[in-house]
Amino acid sequence: MPRPGSVLIWTLLAAAIAIPVAAAVASPLLAWREPIYIAAGFAGVVAMPLLLLQPLLAGRYLPGLSALRARRVHRAIGILLVLAVVIHVGALWITSPPDVVDVLLFRSPTPFSVWGVVAMWAIFAAALLAAFRKRLRLRPRSWRRAHMTLAIVTVTGSVVHAMLIEGTMETVSKAALCALVLAATVKLAADLRARSANPQSDPGS
Repeated sequence: MPRPGSVLIWTLLAAAIAIPVAAAVASPLLAWREPIYIAAGFAGVVAMPLLLLQPLLAGRYLPGLSALRARRVHRAIGILLVLAVVIHVGALWITSPPDVVDVLLFRSPTPFSVWGVVAMWAIFAAALLAAFRKRLRLRPRSWRRAHMTLAIVTVTGSVVHAMLIEGTMETVSKAALCALVLAATVKLAADLRARSANPQSDPGS
């Protein structure tokens, strides 16, 4: 039987994910947008809860998951994140190719676009680093530092990107979700730094 504390953690996590998504689904702005634009927006909406799960899984903070299962889920969600970004950008490309080109070349006048592009390249780099981990032959600690650095850039860019956009996501629930993503990432970074300072507590990867 699950412990009450474990049930509470999973319940709070489910609420932190479901509430912002439900609020976005109920947004009145959807009535005035084309399906392809809605798909682009919701790919971005879904990416934020996925970003929250990543540090929680990497840090093994979620109860009931073994280290192996947490690592596998972390990898699967990483793939989903890349797909969400591709759908987000690809759908926006269909709606307006010139605007997307300007964004990718950092020529867009909108500040949120710059942060979004930075986050996009960081998440692609993090995914490639994970995919070619064995071929790169990096030490586990060096690999984790590089991966964590890219994750921090991804989270920072994504949070600023999301907060600057006035779109389908409701403001309060969006801010709360972004705060949780930042807090989880900072927690993981601090734990990894402490683990590096105390090699005996570092189990490797």
